[in-house]
Amino acid sequence: MNDRISQLLAQMAALEADLVTAVHEQESKIAFEIKGKRVEFEDSVKAAHRLLKTNFFRWLVNDRPQNLLTGPIIYGMIVPLLLLDLCVSFYQWTCFPIYGITRVRRADYLVFDRRQLEYLNFIEKFHCTYCEYGNGLMGYMREILARTEAYFCPIKHAKKVIGTHARYNQFLAYGDATDYEARLEEMRLSLGKLK
Repeated sequence: MNDRISQLLAQMAALEADLVTAVHEQESKIAFEIKGKRVEFEDSVKAAHRLLKTNFFRWLVNDRPQNLLTGPIIYGMIVPLLLLDLCVSFYQWTCFPIYGITRVRRADYLVFDRRQLEYLNFIEKFHCTYCEYGNGLMGYMREILARTEAYFCPIKHAKKVIGTHARYNQFLAYGDATDYEARLEEMRLSLGKLK
């Protein structure tokens, strides 16, 4: 990778870190504390949240009818999601130790904290939990697949790809065969040192 690209990647990483800090500072203006897995709001915020909660029957009447009609389709996806979760987790737990790749921490991707929001009724909390699971699972799976790709084939595509994973920019340029085997081995060894 040339120096210009390395420099741009370093700048991107620094900007991402700044963005995370800025977003966290903005969010911390809402008075809550994270204690382990629990999020605790100040009592005044909790009370205000409870006043904003829509009761189930009012929510049911005011909700869009198409949401109720498509509910079985959306929630029917839980079966393939659970099966995918089982298969990808099994793959990681069995193969990553053999390859020397650091396992992906599931808890970093599957975060369930929206159900602690007092202004959501039980149906809204259920919806949030489902979305947290589905999107968290996709992030978890994406990182497992990114590490797998980095191990077996860390080569960029010739064509532009939309939505690449975070490891993609570190891959080897398409068609650059210089010291391929040595650079592949270097990439593989780096996967065992991930935190």
